Amino acid sequence: MSEKLNIAVIKGDGIGIDVTEATMAVVTAALTRLGLPALHETHISAGAGHFRDTGCDIQKGGEELAGSADAIFLGAIGLPSVRHADGTEISPHLRLRDQFGLYAGVRPVKAYPNAPQRLADPRAAKIDMVILRESTEGLFYSAAVHDRSIVKGDDEVQDFMRITRPTTEKLHHFGFKLAQKRRERGKMGKFTCVDKANVFKSQAFFRKIFDEVKTDYPDIKTDYNYVDAMALCLVRNPWDYDVMVMENMFGDILSDLAGGLVGGMGMASCAEIGDDVGLFQAAHGSAPDIMGQDKANPLAAILSGALMLDYLAERADQSALADAADLIDRAVDAGFAANRLRPMEFGGDMGTKAVTEEVIAQLAVVK
Repeated sequence: MSEKLNIAVIKGDGIGIDVTEATMAVVTAALTRLGLPALHETHISAGAGHFRDTGCDIQKGGEELAGSADAIFLGAIGLPSVRHADGTEISPHLRLRDQFGLYAGVRPVKAYPNAPQRLADPRAAKIDMVILRESTEGLFYSAAVHDRSIVKGDDEVQDFMRITRPTTEKLHHFGFKLAQKRRERGKMGKFTCVDKANVFKSQAFFRKIFDEVKTDYPDIKTDYNYVDAMALCLVRNPWDYDVMVMENMFGDILSDLAGGLVGGMGMASCAEIGDDVGLFQAAHGSAPDIMGQDKANPLAAILSGALMLDYLAERADQSALADAADLIDRAVDAGFAANRLRPMEFGGDMGTKAVTEEVIAQLAVVK
């Protein structure tokens, strides 16, 4: 690479600061191991702390800076003591999703050896799937940050679910291509449409578009599940699923459920991808009660950093970046397999710094 790629870095609030610093250290180490230049970081102040201090949830010109970068990395947003007057949270990241059309919310769910497994069935050790959450429409279209709800005094509030053809078509094409890519990497390569098409016209429309798009991908096995049944299946037989696509709120709920199957939100990585912009973050919150105490599990953020490198590999047409992403994934896997990654979140003895240092150590030796 002749020029450094520019990453907009938003550390945010609480442990967002801790895990972002851990992630960028691991990403730099992976790039160095492969002889690649480090990424250039453009830091942007945003979040509840920034709102408390300035009255704005992101620094002046922050959206433009973020949108002009090659990718955005976000720590976490939110502080329990800082709210808007109506009681809602400070949520600039939701506005960024909307502004940049980050429709494809990619939530990998993978079981690691020696990490907690909540299901007794031995097949749970092989859980490896992706929840694909549409991230700009659905019920979140009415999220408070967008001010689109219908409010009738102090008597009634109406939030509504929005499903559009252009966004949903792009989402389903993204999902089918993701299933193809995973199959090429030895995964199942099955694509499941999760909806509530038996009750809501919007969800029937979501499934209708899925059926239209799937004709372009005859090589991919497909199936369907209602969201309530999907919740049951994620507890009963999650190993039978690979890529699942769903509306925004459904994905918000089921991705947390799925994360709990493989240890907790400390392992929940996330990519939010649009046509021109990609944002990467751990799916967990800011946990300000443990901020700066060297207790946070940084692995969700670190794995999100790997997703960012994989995205940049395609965006910048630099396949070596995908090798760096794979190196991080294999380092985390090897660390757990050797019982050398023991986060406090899982009852272990390793805090943020120790986990980060061990991942970097594994980067140096993993094959």
